[in-house]
Amino acid sequence: MSYGYESWKPYVPVAARRAKAAQQVKKLIKAGQAIQPVSLQGRLIATSFWGKGWCTHLEAFSDFANRLPRGRSYVRNGSVCHLAIQAGRIDALVMGSSLYRVTATMESLSPAAWAAIKKKCSGEIGSLLELLQGRLSDQVLRVVTDRHAGLFPQPGQMAFACSCPDWAGMCKHVAAVLYGVGSRLDEQPQLLFLLRDVDAAELIGSSLDLPTAAEFSEGRLADDKLGAIFGIDLEAGDAIAAVPGASRKPRSARAAPPQQSPPRSRVAASSRRRTNKADPARDFKASAKSIAALRKQHGLSVSEFAQRLTVSPASVQRWEATRGRLKLHSRCLAALAALHRDVRAVKK
Repeated sequence: MSYGYESWKPYVPVAARRAKAAQQVKKLIKAGQAIQPVSLQGRLIATSFWGKGWCTHLEAFSDFANRLPRGRSYVRNGSVCHLAIQAGRIDALVMGSSLYRVTATMESLSPAAWAAIKKKCSGEIGSLLELLQGRLSDQVLRVVTDRHAGLFPQPGQMAFACSCPDWAGMCKHVAAVLYGVGSRLDEQPQLLFLLRDVDAAELIGSSLDLPTAAEFSEGRLADDKLGAIFGIDLEAGDAIAAVPGASRKPRSARAAPPQQSPPRSRVAASSRRRTNKADPARDFKASAKSIAALRKQHGLSVSEFAQRLTVSPASVQRWEATRGRLKLHSRCLAALAALHRDVRAVKK
């Protein structure tokens, strides 16, 4: 049966379309294609900072105003059977009267735009987890979601293709895919950075002031700069060991001469004095997890926390990203122990 210019195809219930699409998807799975459907929990398309930010950004453009509403209904009824995101590209399958293939390509974020975002966010983001969870300061939120200079793409930076017969630049199937991206960002926000072809970790380390080659070769690295680079505050004498390529004297050359053991009475007195003296390491065990938890208990940003400890924000970032126990300067341990005691005092 053919359909004239003024005719409409007969309505096909959603359940029937789903069944037909399921059969076609099953064939694709059997052929070895990895299928990633978009499944909503309830009526909300996106609930996270990145997911809602993506959808809000799209809805702000008048170019998309007429087509996006149909896409919302499609993604809500489970019509996006597959959605895969890679650098600069989205591939999807959307259930309509047939199973349509949708492709959306996006320009990479320009190096200049990415450099500007990193500069504005320098020292303001504490960890990759904070970034992906959207737990950011107001300043960073404004930067990354800026309509014209943020991470989200502009209409002119996107191109769409769909195998359906709709001639429009953005058909309802494409609109459904774009909303599906918002839902996917709820689960995997790092995909936005992949889509724009940038490295999210660079926003965390953008405040790190790396030394010049001359400083490395001439040994002119100050302890505070080494602390920012390697994530620790160095005790006196540790600096040379931390510099790549630096060497120590042979063990025989730096061995201390043997000393006679002090009388037992002096040893006991010295031991009692050490026991009575406050030991910061005993009050607070420094690790990435304990430091991050302490900072959050005080409700401090990385910059504020670093200021309280009189260290650089880069040092705090490195501490929270390091595995295992941390060997910190006694001054830092004492400051951390004091903050830890404040938390315990409030709890009591």
